[in-house]
Amino acid sequence: MAEAALERVIQGDACVTEGAAWLAAQDDRWAQALQQTGPLPLRLRPDGFGQLLSAIVSQQVSVASARAIWAKLEGAGMVTPQAILSVSEEDLRALGLSRQKASYAHALAQAGIDYGALRAAPSDQVVQTLTAVKGIGVWTAEIYAMFSLGRADVFAPGDLALQEGARLLFDLEDRPKDRALRQMAEAWSPWRSVAARILWAYYHVEKQREGLA
Repeated sequence: MAEAALERVIQGDACVTEGAAWLAAQDDRWAQALQQTGPLPLRLRPDGFGQLLSAIVSQQVSVASARAIWAKLEGAGMVTPQAILSVSEEDLRALGLSRQKASYAHALAQAGIDYGALRAAPSDQVVQTLTAVKGIGVWTAEIYAMFSLGRADVFAPGDLALQEGARLLFDLEDRPKDRALRQMAEAWSPWRSVAARILWAYYHVEKQREGLA
């Protein structure tokens, strides 16, 4: 646990501001991006079973569909491990989950994750623990570490918007793939999750300028 204690946790807007200032001091391109994006969102979320179940629900569906399904699950009280395990996968399908996602929901409920312990675990261990559960990939685990646990130095290079944001900001010929972007992000440590916030915001600004968002 000593390793985890050394990891910076983002607790408020001041932390994001500090990280953004550090990045801008390292590379003028970050400063230029921040001039366009303005203040960055905190983006912190709750942690625990419900957040991961919501992530499963949201996989490969529109935001509107995910919200509708989640509302059905909440209305039926199906947002705790105990509740999920008390019903069959067919019951979950009746609430809008696909067969695959119903299976994932059961797998998550059966995993017995100690969410309190994850708060003190090293980020690498958090990702390893979560991706051991069927239906949770590296992207979901890294997003959980970034926003539900507030880790300041976690990045999600598999995210397409981050890849495109990096291509635009750093004037790359091609969109960097997962491995290449992960290597690029090493230079942004110890504030990789703030770098992600900047890239997401910058991507949105650029797409608005192009009339695509």
